[in-house]
Amino acid sequence: MGEEQQNPTGRRGGRGARREKRMAHDFTMLPALERKLPLTEPMDEEQIEKIDEASLDILEEVGVVFRDEIAIADWKKAGADVRDDYRVHFDRDMIRELISTIPEHFTYHARDPEKNLPFGKNHSVFIPMTGAPYLRDLDDNRRGPTLDDLANFHKLSHMLPAMHSSAHHIVEPMDHAISHRHLRITYSSMKHSDKTFMGMTTSPKNAEDVMDMCDILFGEGFLEKHPVVTGNCNGNSPLVWDEVMLGAMRAFCKRNQPVLCSPFVLGGANTPASTAASVAQLNAEALSALAYTQVINKGCPAIYGHYLSTVSMKSGAPMAGTPEISLMNFMIGQMARYYKVPWRTSNTLGGAKTFDAQAGYESATTLMAVMMAGANYIWHSAGWNEAGMHCSMAKFVVDAEQCAMAYRMAEGIKWDDFDEALSAVRDIGPGGHYLGHPHTQEKFQSAFFMPELFDNNSIEQWAAEGSVEINERALKQVKSLLDAYEEPKLDEGTNEALLDYIARREREIPAMDALNQED
Repeated sequence: MGEEQQNPTGRRGGRGARREKRMAHDFTMLPALERKLPLTEPMDEEQIEKIDEASLDILEEVGVVFRDEIAIADWKKAGADVRDDYRVHFDRDMIRELISTIPEHFTYHARDPEKNLPFGKNHSVFIPMTGAPYLRDLDDNRRGPTLDDLANFHKLSHMLPAMHSSAHHIVEPMDHAISHRHLRITYSSMKHSDKTFMGMTTSPKNAEDVMDMCDILFGEGFLEKHPVVTGNCNGNSPLVWDEVMLGAMRAFCKRNQPVLCSPFVLGGANTPASTAASVAQLNAEALSALAYTQVINKGCPAIYGHYLSTVSMKSGAPMAGTPEISLMNFMIGQMARYYKVPWRTSNTLGGAKTFDAQAGYESATTLMAVMMAGANYIWHSAGWNEAGMHCSMAKFVVDAEQCAMAYRMAEGIKWDDFDEALSAVRDIGPGGHYLGHPHTQEKFQSAFFMPELFDNNSIEQWAAEGSVEINERALKQVKSLLDAYEEPKLDEGTNEALLDYIARREREIPAMDALNQED
């Protein structure tokens, strides 16, 4: 098959055309962000301790349901007070002792070692959104995604400098049986990018398949000492962890791979209608899961997680970008640092149905709060809209550029050329301009961030160029990026081993049952 036929966007152009387009972009991944700005910390020491004590009271007096026989046996062996209804009551000293063994920082290892990421403490990483059952495609049509659509998002993740991961099911590939998707999704993450990625936790066995595929990719025994993939385990708020999530958690933790311990907050619906009390409940839920990771495998990495939204009392729908979500992010950041564990949040969230002003405002509000809260694992950083129901290709690239801008801000003030720049003031003097000065000529591309996707021209020039708005500009950028994509080839033997594993597991897993469920 020739180059033109392989083009994923259906446009003509061979290797030379793609090389020209690659030269027009810089695809170098930004290192893990090392934050240097002061954080927003609205709670004083007494209030932090108040949340901590309230959460531990919940764990001791109310308890948390672990709806899983293995977890219950583990907790009994660990000395927790287990009641007949799967409810576990925890001694606060036990919780404190267990979470104290979680590493405060570690290194993520990628297929390309140049893309390894220090993680935790002052280091942050940006991760694309996942889980969308629909997408807005290259023609801005909302439709069900395919595996090819997922591949395109993984390619974009590979090329966008501010994205540190290819995640996993950015969109849900509806053209594959549910029971087989985790295999194809994981392979797509591995094949189309050499950055770190996420692993499916949709069942304990699916999580084990991910571990097996990571063994093939990185080599037998590598995982036990090197975090390479991230799992997400959602709680059922209020105060329940279910069998599926706990089984997946064990699959990851036994292999020393980090999981996000993520209560799913719908403020006012599954938490109290109070910002502070919601954080106290969420904190209790997160602590119980973080503690369980250490029961599974003492010293394994784990990440304090959450998903935050507030619920509209008019419609019952989740909302994004509200003041209370920002406040909760600030508070959770303080609590995670109090316990000395890395933490996850969600970014650039929007409830809008299209990539409109609402989407922009909600996403910008969320992004700024997340940056000032000091999150480490910044998930859903590109593409999220319609409360996560679709991933927009246009918004994906604009969000990624916004993350790059936030990255620049969070690096803090740069003083390296201060004296040199100040000398230009003496050279220019009153009434002059700096455009032709040698310092400006040398630094003009790096001194100030220049967005590619925002239009800052005069209205006359904008009109002369076709009055193109952000959605259209972004889609044009997506097409250009996909045309310029060059696959970071897997080792041939590794690739064959992965495909053989997928073929074997697809023979072993009944596909028809899954397809019937899908119907």
